[in-house]
Amino acid sequence: MSSSTYIKTIFWDLGGVLLTNGWDKDERTEVLTRLDVDLVDYESRHEEANYFWERGLSTAEHFFNVTVLNQNPNLTFDELWPQVCAESKILHPESFDILGELATSGRYMLATLNNESRELNEHRLNAFRLRPFFDYFICSGYVHEMKPHPGIYRAAIEISGHLAETALFIDDKVENCDAAEALGMQTICFESPAQLRDELAQLGLRAA
Repeated sequence: MSSSTYIKTIFWDLGGVLLTNGWDKDERTEVLTRLDVDLVDYESRHEEANYFWERGLSTAEHFFNVTVLNQNPNLTFDELWPQVCAESKILHPESFDILGELATSGRYMLATLNNESRELNEHRLNAFRLRPFFDYFICSGYVHEMKPHPGIYRAAIEISGHLAETALFIDDKVENCDAAEALGMQTICFESPAQLRDELAQLGLRAA
């Protein structure tokens, strides 16, 4: 039986595959340097606060109060947040082409499987008009666990309603793909749109 016969759901990472990352080190360095925020001071607070924010256990406003605004009273959340959002950009237009072809084919369920805070995820889905491409969304900010922890993959599999073996996961990080494979999912470790299209074809998945 070929892979295409039993792949039912294709899970997509967003940052690094379709879009730039949301609030990783490069993005926050760009914004905070521009705002004259002490990066060393910020980074000393980032990890602990981000644990809760990216798992949907605190709000964006609380996160930035703890990490930036309490230490920089000249800044406000209303000034900061648009600059945070503006760091999100389309990374690979060709990946959007592939996603669109798969969505139009109607052969597979399509879902996201990404690490992101609830607020940034909502912004990215809306700003880049991603909602029509996907049937549903598995995001760390919704399910309260992050890749590569097995809990987020188990949630994705259970919500899909199908066996892990019928899922394909596309992500740009090897550790995230390894974690998915450990639970029985098939994976493509993304390097470029051309490589993605190639590996989809090798699996027998047709976009049109």
